[in-house]
Amino acid sequence: MYTIALLTISNIFMTIAWYGHLKYKDSPLWIVILASWGIAFVEYCFQVPANRIGHYQFNAAQLKTIQEVITLVVFCVFSVVYLKEELKWNYIAGFAMMIGAVFVIFKEW
Repeated sequence: MYTIALLTISNIFMTIAWYGHLKYKDSPLWIVILASWGIAFVEYCFQVPANRIGHYQFNAAQLKTIQEVITLVVFCVFSVVYLKEELKWNYIAGFAMMIGAVFVIFKEW
């Protein structure tokens, strides 16, 4: 559970670093880059321990899969709440198809 909590926190910071500046298109790019790097540093402070702790329970492919699912959930919430963008049916359908990938990766064959 620590892994999922840390990955969620990490992804919140990552999403803000990568997409938060889109509301401030008039800001100089160099300021946006520096601000994003600062936020990304905090993201790494959660991401690295999440992967280190998680690798005792999951393999690397499973860790990456967990991270991607969390990233999509966080991004969906962020884009609707912060960027005020619509979550269209085809986005949801595409994300739902990724759930199939999660099943394939975590299934013991």
